[in-house]
Amino acid sequence: MSFDHNKLIIDQFTKQAIPFTKKAARYIEETFEKILSVVNVDDTDVILDVACGSGLISIEFAKISSQVTGIDITPAMIQQAKLLQQKNMLDNMKWDIHDISDNLPYPTGSFSIVASRFSFHHLLNPLSVLNEMNRVCAVGGQIVIIDPTPPPNKVDMFNHVEKLRDPSHAKALTVSEFEDLFKKAGIPVKRKGFYRMNFELEEHLLASFPNPDDVNKIRQLFIEDTKKNLFGLESHFDGDKIYFSYPNSIFVGQKEQ
Repeated sequence: MSFDHNKLIIDQFTKQAIPFTKKAARYIEETFEKILSVVNVDDTDVILDVACGSGLISIEFAKISSQVTGIDITPAMIQQAKLLQQKNMLDNMKWDIHDISDNLPYPTGSFSIVASRFSFHHLLNPLSVLNEMNRVCAVGGQIVIIDPTPPPNKVDMFNHVEKLRDPSHAKALTVSEFEDLFKKAGIPVKRKGFYRMNFELEEHLLASFPNPDDVNKIRQLFIEDTKKNLFGLESHFDGDKIYFSYPNSIFVGQKEQ
């Protein structure tokens, strides 16, 4: 990943660390329930959460597994993750600050589950990251990616508005593009899941940090989306507020060799 893109990510998620964590915490139980519908987890699992952010999913994994490691490039996010760990009184966790696009600083076959949530649309080279996730996963283990998957005929407009909202956004992938990615990495996809996350636009913008000149552009695009369904987000007015929902897919692959 380029130095400039890394700077964008760190800048955005340093700003987002607290508001993102507060907002996302409201959805974590529902989200984790969806994850557990397709990911098998027990108290023997050793788990790596790649691009863990503020550790919300890491925390949930740690409650039901043996050990969890979270890794992220943004120190402010790791700081929030450590605070959440303290709040939940969990002692089976560790945190690393590292650029995941470079490599994963762990031995081959170290984890029984290697997961990443809402990170792949920020990656310039998602295949290299997936290959590293596969490398550090034990044979027979699960490789899990959760990310927005807009419809193929909406993905370009989805990427356009998301990049306006969050300049560190690189490219969302469709379901078929993710399936191709797993195939290129030599990882068979064993199970898939899907769920939507609902947001109110103005609240979502307050937890994001777009360029000030782009805020009204985003609002106007969402107004158009309520009429024309440009993004595949089911945007609609409820009173004078715009609500929408991200289409999120869960992919569970298995390390074969």
